[in-house]
Amino acid sequence: MKNDKIPTSTLFQDGRINRRDFITAAALLGVSSGLSLSPLSAFAAQTTAPKKGGTLKLGMSGGNTSDTLDPTLYSDWVPLNQAYMLMNGLVEIDENNQAQPELLESWEAKPGAKQWLFKVRQGVTFHNGKTLDADDIIYSINLHRGDKSRSAIKTQLDAITSLEKSGNDQISLTLDSGNADLPFLLADYHLVVVPDGFTDWSHPIGTGGFVFEHNEPGVRSLFKRNPNYWKPDRAWVDAVEVLVINDPTARTNALISGQVHAINRVDFKTVDFLKRSPALQIIRSAGGQHFTFLMDCRIAPFNNNDVRMAIKHGIDREKLLATVLRGYGSLGNDHPIPKTDRFFNHQLAQRSYDPDKAKFYLKKAGLDKLSLELSSSDAAFTGALDAAALFQGQASKAGIQVAIKRQPADSYWDDVWMKAPFSMGYWGGRPTADQMFSTAYMSTAKWNDSHWKDEKFDALLLQARSLLDEGQRAQLYGEMQSIVSDNGGAMIPLFGDYLDAASKKVGGVKPHPMFNFMGGRLAERVWLES
Repeated sequence: MKNDKIPTSTLFQDGRINRRDFITAAALLGVSSGLSLSPLSAFAAQTTAPKKGGTLKLGMSGGNTSDTLDPTLYSDWVPLNQAYMLMNGLVEIDENNQAQPELLESWEAKPGAKQWLFKVRQGVTFHNGKTLDADDIIYSINLHRGDKSRSAIKTQLDAITSLEKSGNDQISLTLDSGNADLPFLLADYHLVVVPDGFTDWSHPIGTGGFVFEHNEPGVRSLFKRNPNYWKPDRAWVDAVEVLVINDPTARTNALISGQVHAINRVDFKTVDFLKRSPALQIIRSAGGQHFTFLMDCRIAPFNNNDVRMAIKHGIDREKLLATVLRGYGSLGNDHPIPKTDRFFNHQLAQRSYDPDKAKFYLKKAGLDKLSLELSSSDAAFTGALDAAALFQGQASKAGIQVAIKRQPADSYWDDVWMKAPFSMGYWGGRPTADQMFSTAYMSTAKWNDSHWKDEKFDALLLQARSLLDEGQRAQLYGEMQSIVSDNGGAMIPLFGDYLDAASKKVGGVKPHPMFNFMGGRLAERVWLES
């Protein structure tokens, strides 16, 4: 039975929601907020044409005081969204998960997909008045290349052997081997465009729908509409204000009270209550977002795959899906490729909760029991601490004792992720299997967050990338999913739907398979009803 069929007071008394969730739900269902609660006016925004004007206020999780607008260093939701407000990408992923032209207006691959020709969009100007040309595109790509680059996408771009302009509006790109998915790779959110030679990341200049006004990392930012924006059907509001609200309850209450118009990463525990408000809309998108328990494969005991397999059999995925995500997602099978991906391996058996099998693998590793410390925080994903507590109880039945170390949210991604031996995290997914594997599982990937290395996997990844035959690619990517599931350092129990919430005063909001807030492009896509 769904929780939205049960009175809030009963849920609270039964212990299925905590006091903070009860207060949030009561505030919502008491309909005492600054938002209009008229059903007719609430739905009006969805049936009228776009309107210009107003300040769009976004309450966002995924911001830290250490954030930067340097595109080589983006690692969380707030900088990603800010980037797309100020700057444009090379290629855009649309709501059908297809690559669409942005600042690269068109492209053509020669046979074998090693050589590509791109046309640069004409008639686009930067915020400082400079006209976009091929030099700007090449410079922006090269920021992520070279030995000194710290970019997360550096490894994928290492395949580029030549990047040259063939005139002011054309670029020739050559790879060391074919890549049929290159346009999808160039849609990566790190690859936003700035003027040739630009380095002032405290005050970025781009071609985006909004111009930099103010930014206090991890706190607040304000960007104003670009009056010369080249997209005629985007950037409707006069300004966008981003308020960083990492606490899920505070974020939810900011929406209920009317302090903000929209929030990302809606708490799975309260989404059914929010759905009942006539003033609010829930935007649910299924995609590649997945949640991880990361084991550092370089150190004991995680350098033993039998230990990793014991841990993977010690978690009840069905229980986590029902309890932590409230059903808003699907089961994970310890690899990062979602069922929505065209290369998803449907033949791979779903791993289940099996304490006896976990004990079997512990015995293979020469252990009768195992004691672990798991670093966790709701910064990893909404509900991560609840998931950790459930896993703690489930794993104990397999002889695995888990101590939970609660980490500060503000410093989690700097001090814990990729540093703690056993920690939790999430990935927003990527539009292709190749990009997801290349970003986080290839041995040389900067964001290989379990520090896992497998020569066979690396060889298969390179082989599949250069093939044009979809059937052959599907076979290889299916084998890679099996390798990661059975040998990798990430336990992936769940795929979570992207859940955003917005006032119905916000028009134009739609689901999107890539990330929260319409793939990070919500600010330029929506409008406000007066």
